[in-house]
Amino acid sequence: MSNLLTHPVKLFAMAAGTCVLAMGAALHTQHVMGMEPCPWCVLQRLIFVGIFAFAVLGMAWRRRLGVMVAALGMDLLAALGVAAALWQHFVASSSNSCNLTFADRFMSATGLDGLLPDVFAARASCAEAATTLVGVPYEFWSLATFAMVGTLAVLALLSQMRSAR
Repeated sequence: MSNLLTHPVKLFAMAAGTCVLAMGAALHTQHVMGMEPCPWCVLQRLIFVGIFAFAVLGMAWRRRLGVMVAALGMDLLAALGVAAALWQHFVASSSNSCNLTFADRFMSATGLDGLLPDVFAARASCAEAATTLVGVPYEFWSLATFAMVGTLAVLALLSQMRSAR
């Protein structure tokens, strides 16, 4: 197990797989369980896609600089994901409308809500989307996943720094 947690490529692969699982869970709960997403939900989906892209970059670009760029990009996005999940829980979920919030404006500006509406179109207000999964607020599942992939990125960075000595 220690070899698994000390090899950057394996850590990046674990992070990429975690992002795929998170997106799969989000799409399953939306399309199978009928839990429609709000703008903050779909923003978090986009952040998972970004983390996935940096993880793949880290698996492909195995030099020291590549590992550093990938890990730092993942950590930055993971921190933004944690912030988005906290904002969704503590601020947005008590609002009846998410119109014209940062998440709504950002997702509209990307055009992804029109290009891939089944994935990135917000179909509920923040108050309507406030729900739990196994008794835990849905956004806390997202927060925990962001924390996990951020930790994997830190471990990859530390592993790279140790091997450079």
